[in-house]
Amino acid sequence: MSEITNSAGISKKEKMNVVAIVGPTACGKTKIAIELAKLVDGEIVSADSMQIYKGMDIGTAKPTAAEMGEVPHHLVDFLGTDKEFSVADYVKMAKESILEITDRGKLPFIVGGTGLYVSSLLNNVNFAEQKPDLELRKSLVKKLETEGAASLLAELASFDEEMAKKLHPNDTLRIIRAIEIYKTTGITMTEHIERSKNEEPPYNPVILSLTYRNRELLYDQINKRVDKMLDAGLIDEARRVLASDCSKTAMNAICYKELAPYINGQCDLSAAAENLKQQTRRYAKRQLTWFRKDARVNWVFIDDYSDFEELLRVCAGIIKF
Repeated sequence: MSEITNSAGISKKEKMNVVAIVGPTACGKTKIAIELAKLVDGEIVSADSMQIYKGMDIGTAKPTAAEMGEVPHHLVDFLGTDKEFSVADYVKMAKESILEITDRGKLPFIVGGTGLYVSSLLNNVNFAEQKPDLELRKSLVKKLETEGAASLLAELASFDEEMAKKLHPNDTLRIIRAIEIYKTTGITMTEHIERSKNEEPPYNPVILSLTYRNRELLYDQINKRVDKMLDAGLIDEARRVLASDCSKTAMNAICYKELAPYINGQCDLSAAAENLKQQTRRYAKRQLTWFRKDARVNWVFIDDYSDFEELLRVCAGIIKF
């Protein structure tokens, strides 16, 4: 096969095999990925936009030290919560990690539920280096504060309806970025992404998405996970995070802002916990919607199998190259 060189300077004589373990929150992606990686001598590259932050451990369901001791993990727990981190930053760092892992003869596993990260990486989306327009950004932030996120999303939809439909109103950082790119370049974010797909991705991916065939089982797992997080000390962690100088990126994390009303004495814990469960269920729906758009995904329904060992055998059979 002819040599492939991608925009990050990655050069390989053939496409690199990668496994992506994706799906909605609370489906056990970390556990299955670790066991699969142990079977095939793999290493894990996180694709979770919030597990990158230090100090956000319980709320992001970050792998424990023991779990990371079983299999090497990359792009986890390395950034202060005051730092911004973009999808372009992720793609650059993940590419570097994949090349490094492959060069050592290991198999990279891309693991996480941040669909934008996974698709941008595997589709080889290239993000052109562009200096931010600080005055424009300042005006957009002011509009956010005075008119709300819905106004910004409506502005984006006026020239890039496709991207506006993909972004959640709470994802204000990416909404602002999409507006900024159009107003400074005259090219929409959607068109920019389409143009960048002209370069052949250097990966041969196998994508597995874990979920439950019975949606109520997924919601039950989410509810139980929230209860376990609260028992593990989530309230104290949320207090620390909310009191810190958090970037807009970090504050997009589900778990912390939902507990703010309780921490500020505006509601009781049961109401805050129920809101957190509801918002997490909604997030899981958005994750499922995102991954359903990718025809390459192998769907694995956890409730089709009698136990974890059977589930592991099925997944291991899918990832054989």
